[in-house]
Amino acid sequence: MTTPAAPPAAASFDAVLSRLAATYPDKPLLCWLAAPTSAADWAALTGIRLQQRVSQAQHWLTHSAGVVPGERVAWLGLNHPAQVVLLLALARLDAMLVPLNHRLSPAEWANVLRDCRPQTLLHDEHFGEQGQALARTLMQDAGLKLQAWSVNALLDNPAPAWPAKPAAEVSRPDSPLLLVYTSGTTGEPKGAVHTQAHLLANMAIAADVQRLRPDDRVLTVLPLFHVGGLCIQTLPALGVGATVHLCSRFEAAATLASIAHERITLTLQVPATLQALTQHADWPHADLSSLRAIWAGSSLLPAPTLEAVHERGVPVCNVYGSTETGPFSIALAPEHAHSHLGSCGWPAPGVSVKLCDARGESVAAGQVGEICLRAPNVVQRYWPDRAAVDADGYFHSGDLASQAVDGSFTIVGRSKDMIISGGENIYPAEIENLLLQHPWVRECAVVAQDDARWGEVAVAVVVLDAVAGDTWEQALQSHLQDRLARYKWPRRWQRLHSLPRTALGKVQKAALRTQLAAGLVPNPPDDLPRA
Repeated sequence: MTTPAAPPAAASFDAVLSRLAATYPDKPLLCWLAAPTSAADWAALTGIRLQQRVSQAQHWLTHSAGVVPGERVAWLGLNHPAQVVLLLALARLDAMLVPLNHRLSPAEWANVLRDCRPQTLLHDEHFGEQGQALARTLMQDAGLKLQAWSVNALLDNPAPAWPAKPAAEVSRPDSPLLLVYTSGTTGEPKGAVHTQAHLLANMAIAADVQRLRPDDRVLTVLPLFHVGGLCIQTLPALGVGATVHLCSRFEAAATLASIAHERITLTLQVPATLQALTQHADWPHADLSSLRAIWAGSSLLPAPTLEAVHERGVPVCNVYGSTETGPFSIALAPEHAHSHLGSCGWPAPGVSVKLCDARGESVAAGQVGEICLRAPNVVQRYWPDRAAVDADGYFHSGDLASQAVDGSFTIVGRSKDMIISGGENIYPAEIENLLLQHPWVRECAVVAQDDARWGEVAVAVVVLDAVAGDTWEQALQSHLQDRLARYKWPRRWQRLHSLPRTALGKVQKAALRTQLAAGLVPNPPDDLPRA
């Protein structure tokens, strides 16, 4: 199968802004839903107003904050139109945006800022106290000359005329623009360096695969501090002149209401938010008639949740990627949503994918291997200057997948999560997919635990509905009995009220393994037969 060439990307963010201002001067492009009354200047940005706000922000960054090329500017807050404006203004200055995950602790924010050492931090009204305290802490403890400002400082000056940049000052495509720290599910976070060229290429690829049009109305509820919320739909939609409706944060009732009221055509969700929507009391009678698709950013989508959405006549399309890959890498388009349930689809245009073994060599057809990707939207380095790709330009994802004869890919787990029990490889995602099909199972995770006899055994940690009785363990074991080889069956079970998750909804399996090692899970007799 030959991967089609990547669609042409815009030459620069300046070119994108100029085109939007000229083509859609009065059309609302970025609408902030439920914006506070104190932020009326941000509530609805047309093509012209977006350009004006970027010009204001550029002026303030240069003359008040003293930002120079190569410098980092941090953001701490909920979703806000200023994040997009700030990114576009920094593109004109060849500087970098560092969005902080607002769900982390102050100590974790401090670790990120000690690593990239910005001198400017912008915060919204929700995080004013925390932002100011963070700046004081870093000045005292790390000697970092960090000044915290309210986001409204970006509007302190009148909007100057849109300044055309001299040819000698036009931003270089390889200028770093976005520094995103990974969610750290398996270790310390790392800062992925996205250049302008990476982001522009990703916009073109994502717009092409999702068939984004100027008449689309996109709803963004996922956090913009992550490339999923920012780069899968928000920036690509703006790039084609579609209208983006931005929510400060996800709320199930508000999301369903917005889809109906704003006549949303596309939205991006993750499994946790999609499940919250389908289980909400408003779901059965929610007006979804405007939606042509829901895209989901995840390698593993529970079948019951998918079926609940499909029953409402809306296809759920999967997109696979990571912080380092743009993240638009492999995608399942609407026409395959029903026939390829559980698959993440085919490589996006311009994305080269291969499955490799532990030595980095391609595996034989039909075998499981690590996903390795090379594309124009893949980062080349981690901050400050550590390679993110191999000598051939491939990023090694750590995700294990299999490829079907039709070329589509299905994720089976993380390479670090793979369980080797009695010499057999067990892929947790395979077990998790089956458990999620049981009506009692709301959430689950399968992790390894050391075992004297087998080396490692699979432990299933589940969150169950209240209707599950005392015999839940036997019921779930019976559910797997005719669907899974015996050597893959979980040897131990644990029921929890909730699973530890990152801010992006990913299960923190490392935390679960630590809890297991500390004795969270009882060790009943290992009497299950080995097949």
